[in-house]
Amino acid sequence: MLVVAVTRVCFVCLGNICRSPTAEGVFRHLVEEAGLSGAFEIDSAGTAAYHAGESPDRRSAATARRRGVPLGGRARQFVREDFGRFDHVLAMDRANLEALRRLAPSEKARAKVRLLRDHDPRAPAEAEVPDPYYGGPDGFDDVFDICMAACRGLLDELRGR
Repeated sequence: MLVVAVTRVCFVCLGNICRSPTAEGVFRHLVEEAGLSGAFEIDSAGTAAYHAGESPDRRSAATARRRGVPLGGRARQFVREDFGRFDHVLAMDRANLEALRRLAPSEKARAKVRLLRDHDPRAPAEAEVPDPYYGGPDGFDDVFDICMAACRGLLDELRGR
């Protein structure tokens, strides 16, 4: 019997309604296109519970839908126990990166946390995914493009292992 190891990935922003659900949807889409759905568990969360239970922001969902990527799920807060569940925890910005590192129960858990854009070979060092929440519609398009580039790089890296 062939046993396939599942790689568990969680994308994290502040409220889990714009950036992290976009990254989750984009990565899920790329994984499905590659025929690797059974090899991954993909989720997203926020470091804060401001929007717990809410659907993704309508502007994020509309942007993704126009690009052929559905966004689903409900916002939830990332909890300490999630470190035991996920192999990779990808933060959208440095503030959330630091919040996750403070929450981590061990060095091993802290080592799972990285910035999402670290996986985009074209992004500058320590680049962030900007929060589009208070901006105009172009910000949601930019976030989608940033997530697509970084998630492609992430998938390439994970497939290489």
